[in-house]
This record gives sequence, structure tokens and C-alpha cells, in this order.
Amino acid sequence: MIKITFVASDGERREVEIEEGETAREAALYNDVPGIDGDCGGVCACATCHVHVDPEWIDKVGRLMHDGMEADLLQFAEGTTEYSRLACQIPMKPMLDGLVLHLPEQQY
Repeated sequence: MIKITFVASDGERREVEIEEGETAREAALYNDVPGIDGDCGGVCACATCHVHVDPEWIDKVGRLMHDGMEADLLQFAEGTTEYSRLACQIPMKPMLDGLVLHLPEQQY
């Protein structure tokens, strides 16, 4: 199992576990993490699983590619930063055990 810590905008931390091959979106939804809606079902068609990757983890997760669907969706999301990603686009791998993801105040 791979551990992920979701940090709410108010600082509350929630550690969850997920199987390798699942996504950070699924980890949040399967564990009832507030703030991740994932309305499109994980197919990169909305931005309701927007997260900010902790700066210490961004190089392992990978930065946003500015020429794809994920970037197109995030341009309309509130509060995007250089650490913004869609949780549905972060597949869980052993090297991400301990990953920290911060949740924005709102999802649209």
C-alpha cells in the first residue's frame, strides 16, 4: 500500500492508503477525503480533483505539461500554482509512498 497525506486548506492532515496503479483521485474518493469531487470519473474532463503537490514531491510526481488536456483544464481552476496537478493524473507508484498533496479552498 502507498500512503498519501492530503492537507486541507485549513491545515488539517489526512493520511490514506491506496494500491499501486490507482490514482491520487481514487485515494481521496475511496477514503472520503473532503475537497476532492472527481466529477468526471477520472478521465481528465473536469478540474474537480485539483491538488497542489507539496514542493518537496513535485519532481517525483512530475510537473504539469503545458500542452495537454490537464493544462487546458487547470487554466480555469481557482488558485492554480506551479505545483497544481489533477489528482486523476497522478498514478500511484512505490516511489510516491509518503506523497503530500494540498487541497485548494474550492473545487469547480
